[in-house]
Order: sequence, then C-alpha cells, then structure tokens
Amino acid sequence: MARNILVTGGAGYIGSHTVLQLLLGGYRVVVIDNLDNSCDIAIKRVQELAGPEYASNLSFHKIDLRDKTALGKIFASTKFDAVIHFAGLKAVGESVAKPLLYHDNNLIGTINLLEIMVANECKKLVFSSSATVYGWPKEVPCTEEFPLSAANPYGRTKLFIEEICRDVYLSDSEWKIILLRYFNPVGAHPSGYIGEDPHGTPNNLMPFIQQVAVGRRSALTVFGSDYATSDGTGVRDFVHVMDLADGHIAALCKLSDPSVGCEVYNLGTGKGTTVLEMVAAFEKASGKKIPLVMAGRRPGDAEVVYASTAKAERELKWKAKYGIDEMSRDQWNWASKNPYGYGSPKSGASLIAHI
Repeated sequence: MARNILVTGGAGYIGSHTVLQLLLGGYRVVVIDNLDNSCDIAIKRVQELAGPEYASNLSFHKIDLRDKTALGKIFASTKFDAVIHFAGLKAVGESVAKPLLYHDNNLIGTINLLEIMVANECKKLVFSSSATVYGWPKEVPCTEEFPLSAANPYGRTKLFIEEICRDVYLSDSEWKIILLRYFNPVGAHPSGYIGEDPHGTPNNLMPFIQQVAVGRRSALTVFGSDYATSDGTGVRDFVHVMDLADGHIAALCKLSDPSVGCEVYNLGTGKGTTVLEMVAAFEKASGKKIPLVMAGRRPGDAEVVYASTAKAERELKWKAKYGIDEMSRDQWNWASKNPYGYGSPKSGASLIAHI
C-alpha cells in the first residue's frame, strides 16, 4: 500500500478532510497549497484532530504548482508513492470573468505536476474532478459513460485535465490514474473544528445558507422556483465531505490494483435533493429560520443532476454513508462554532473546546 502521499491543495475544504483521514489511516502526508482560497489554520487543526500519534506524519509547504522549481525540490526531498491532486481555482463566476487566470492556474499547474511526477518516477494519481464535466445532462442519474461537456471555464479546466490524464496514460501504461467526479460537497468534520471557509461570496448553496444562519447575510436567494420538480426548485446530489474523504482513500487503495489504467468514478449519494429540502434540513438542524428570496432561473443551471454511484460501489467498495440530516447537522456545528470560518474570534482556541 502506498504510504508517502503528496496532497496538492490539502489546506482546502475537501483536501483538509481527506488529509485527516489519510493521517488516521497511517499514511505520511506532505501538503502543498498556495493558500489562495484556503488557510493554513486548517492544517494546524487537522494535526490537532489527528492527535500526537499521527500529527508528525504531516508536513506543509506553501507552494504554487506553477512554481516548477519549488515543486521539484519537494519531490527531490521525498519519494512519493502517489499524489492526490485537489489544487485549483474553482469559482464558476470568477472563471467566466477571468478565463485566462483559470486556464493558467489549473492547467499549467497540473501539467507541471505531471511532468515532475514523471521525472521522479511517481506515476500514481488521484485527481479531483467534478460533475460539472457532464454539463447539462439530458437524463439522470449521470453515469461515468455520459457524454462530456462544460458550461464555463472552470468546468472546462476539469474536463481538459481529465483529457490530459487520459492522454498521459495512453502514452505510458505504467501510469495509474483515478478521476473522481464529485457532485455537491457539503457538511464538515463532526468535531466542528474543520469545514468549508470560502473567501468572498460563497459559490455553493450550503456555505450561503450557513452565512444567513449566523447573521452574515440577510437572506438566501433561490434561483428558479418553476422547475418540473417536487417543489419547483433545482435538484442536486449533495454528498458529505467525510464521505468524499473516504472516497479518496478508497481510490488510493484501488491504485494498487494491477488492472487499473485511467479510471473514472462518480462520488455522490445517488439521490437528488431539492434546494428547499436542503434548506428545511438545515433549519431543522440549526433551529434557525432561513429567509428566502425567490428569483428567476440562472442561465445554464440544470434542472436535475444526481449521480449513478454503482461503479464506485462495485469497484472502489465505497458508498456514501450520510444523508442530508447528518450533512446539515455537521455543517451547522462547524458554522455555529466558526461563524467567520478560520478567521472567527478565538479561532486559535484549543481543540477540546470544539468537540
């Protein structure tokens, strides 16, 4: 089993939760992150959650993947068994306004990473892709064989990186690559000590809901109330971040399978939940009323998107364990203890106070 793991973007939302699970699984982890949309406090808290037995197995370096020299030095200092690649810009709206920034950061950074991996004979990769590569699916659930498209520059960078990975494998069958397409990550670690802390205006539903709940925003704007769904709002596949973290561990283990080439797996629950159903679950968990402002549909928003998870269940032996009640409970636990994310007052308080 691979033991030395490089995690790019490991200070971010999904990255930090995955790093914790790696440490608890006995892996040695090196995290690199440029902290553009993350916080090094997350790394410190992961070490605290892991406890003294495992904390020393984690090291952190502030590095941008576009700095090939710095990246090369990391590989020169440690022989990695595999890489989990989260690092990348991910705001859809920003990607539309700044497409060159997204292509430069996400694509060039990934190409640098792959080149350095080749130079150091590390050819096992788990890539953080996204359900955005399905564009607007004509039917549901989305299977891994669906045609691919992307509706914005962010989604296109994920799609292009998937294609790059497929080309790399076709050029050299020693590579073992797993592309994980996850749907809508929500929730937080049950301790409430690490969670999602987006910089600026949230791009996703749950961080927006939690900011309304803690008083940072006055109301949640719901885009579209006239869809052909149970309550008129869009349907998405929300998946707990801890389930996603475990999915990455499962993928890492799968890389040891001799039959793996370049494989793709959906990570979701396989169930659709409307926006209003998720709001109701959060209200129940938090005891807070979330004021709503109903607005028209956003251009490009799909009506219903959820995953087929049969392939991940069959081949990765992975299945989501948590439903929207647990997602909402853990999201509120994080939000109530950290109303301003990692920048909240007393953010340096001891772990004991947060569990």
